[in-house]
Amino acid sequence: MLPSENKNSAEQGTLFDRLTESLLRRFAGKTSRRGVVAKLGGVAAAVPLFPLLPVSRANAASSSAAKAVAKATTPFGSKAQAKDANACDYWRYCAIDGNLCSTCGGGVHSCPPGTAPSPTSWIGSCYNPQDGNSYMIAYRDCCGQDSCNEVTCLNTDGDQPSYRPMANNDIIWCFGTGTSEMYNCSTAAVIGKAS
Repeated sequence: MLPSENKNSAEQGTLFDRLTESLLRRFAGKTSRRGVVAKLGGVAAAVPLFPLLPVSRANAASSSAAKAVAKATTPFGSKAQAKDANACDYWRYCAIDGNLCSTCGGGVHSCPPGTAPSPTSWIGSCYNPQDGNSYMIAYRDCCGQDSCNEVTCLNTDGDQPSYRPMANNDIIWCFGTGTSEMYNCSTAAVIGKAS
């Protein structure tokens, strides 16, 4: 480099330094440290609120229908119906194995006349397509008469092996009824909402 070029770059450097210094001094003269810190704090506090803007909620609202379909994750839940309690695809029957009491003179949750409910039951969690919620269902055998064999269903949502009897639908639960241990039919009573 020539000495004259070196001098010009030094003058330009000092010119840039002088302009930067004058701008910063002017800025510092018009603002205070507390004001700058307050503005930075306001920005830091506002940043986490951006996900709450309406844009984010619009996407969430459009996916609510997809969430309802996602709740029915079992094959039975995706084809369940809520209108005909005498059909095997009725939503409460997702884990039932046996004759439907609703077709044998009883109801969905009541035994036919002349039979007695078993003292114990097995449980299942079934998806109701009508309201989009899942419910805990207690399946109870009705005992004391011959099997009615009107409509027999075998649904296995959540069925567990027999060493987990509370969720096994293959066991005849008529022991301990005080009447005959003959199996007649099975009921499906809603216990409450599943979480």
